[in-house]
Amino acid sequence: MTSPGDPRSVRLPDGRDLAWTEWGRPGGRPVLFSPGAGMSGVLGFGTDVLDDLGLRLLALDRPGLGRSSPDPAKSYASWTADVRALVGSLGLRDVLGVGFSQGAPFAAALAGAGLLDAVALVSGQDDLRAQRHLLVPEVAGMLDAVDADPAGFEREIARVADAGWLWGVILTTAAPVDRAAYEGTGLGDAVRAALDDGFAQGAAGYARDLVLALGPWPVPPEEITVPVHLWYGAHDTSTVHSPDLGSALAGRFPHVRHTVLDDEGGALLWTRARDVLAALAG
Repeated sequence: MTSPGDPRSVRLPDGRDLAWTEWGRPGGRPVLFSPGAGMSGVLGFGTDVLDDLGLRLLALDRPGLGRSSPDPAKSYASWTADVRALVGSLGLRDVLGVGFSQGAPFAAALAGAGLLDAVALVSGQDDLRAQRHLLVPEVAGMLDAVDADPAGFEREIARVADAGWLWGVILTTAAPVDRAAYEGTGLGDAVRAALDDGFAQGAAGYARDLVLALGPWPVPPEEITVPVHLWYGAHDTSTVHSPDLGSALAGRFPHVRHTVLDDEGGALLWTRARDVLAALAG
């Protein structure tokens, strides 16, 4: 689905490494990509249009995923500090961001910390606690489990999860249009490879991400003042993206554009990559 990128990393002030995979013009406008649950940055998107749009895509490995060093105490604050160090080390300016699925709150954290000029949240996980009344029982039950015993929940997820388990969850909740994309275009193989790479160090990094993503958003949407573009497919059936396709969330951002594509599902980041990047850059 995408050409192989350039794997890179930077040493953080505390000695850990933060890794990413890069595509596009070295001098292009930087786009920091926060991938979905359990995925490393080896799977980019829109890599064939980056040069045309003058963009440089940096797909980040969150701590404990891919090649980034583990951080057992990972929080949204530590994540933004890590990325701030990366931005400073590379001298990035006029930075844009994209968050996909579970990557959405992590991208929102960067926007709320003033690291991004604009952000696109694509098939993004909603502020689940604000949408609790619309969640399926299984997802609401995970919120209860985190509230009751966050450390125990994290340990249990780290015990049972692996790349195959998470790929099964994705397929089970995928709409027919997404299954067709996964099975008919090579996207499924690419996503599975990103999951395999994401779990290369084990499941602890994913388990920590999940606990964070099931908690309160890092910054209330009302306090994120940069432009936000929400993208959803009308056929998205994921139980952890947004139960109302971003409608309530769109009413909370001060500067928001909300696009729901009638013929798309949750995989629209890959099927409509040019549209997402062109709107973000514009």
